[in-house]
Amino acid sequence: MLIPGLLQTEDYARAVFTGHCPPLGDEAVDQQVEARLSRQKLLDNVPMVELSFAIGESAVIDPIGGRDVMRVQLEQLLTLRTQRNLEIQVMPSGQGFHPGLNGAFVVLETAEHQHAAYLESQGVGTVVGDPDTVSGLCLRYGKLRSQPLNVEESARLIDRLAGEAAT
Repeated sequence: MLIPGLLQTEDYARAVFTGHCPPLGDEAVDQQVEARLSRQKLLDNVPMVELSFAIGESAVIDPIGGRDVMRVQLEQLLTLRTQRNLEIQVMPSGQGFHPGLNGAFVVLETAEHQHAAYLESQGVGTVVGDPDTVSGLCLRYGKLRSQPLNVEESARLIDRLAGEAAT
């Protein structure tokens, strides 16, 4: 439903936290935005971390923060996609059921090749280490990755939407 936190611009993240219900105070919004932006250092880690994102089309269409904020956010996605360790795919609306409709999830592999998952919904996050649960999420992720637009098609869609947001 939203651009993943690791890919959000400051203004987009601020719009997300400003829209929180119940409302957050200004200081809490600032802290949340700062924390989100600091986690983005992961994108530049050495050695590089391989990252791939399957983002629902509604996340790149809904003008979170307004048209200008969304245009800059979409431009950020286009810039980030040039990194060798990052792939962004857009799941088009109208696909029918796909594994991502059950909710967002992150599948992780540590440097020691241990697997875990992270689930977040309505501001509550949970790290999952149970091998059976993580295995099921890995299977869902594999199926999910085969269904969106490919990386180049996704970039063309994002570029077109960024152009539309600029007009």
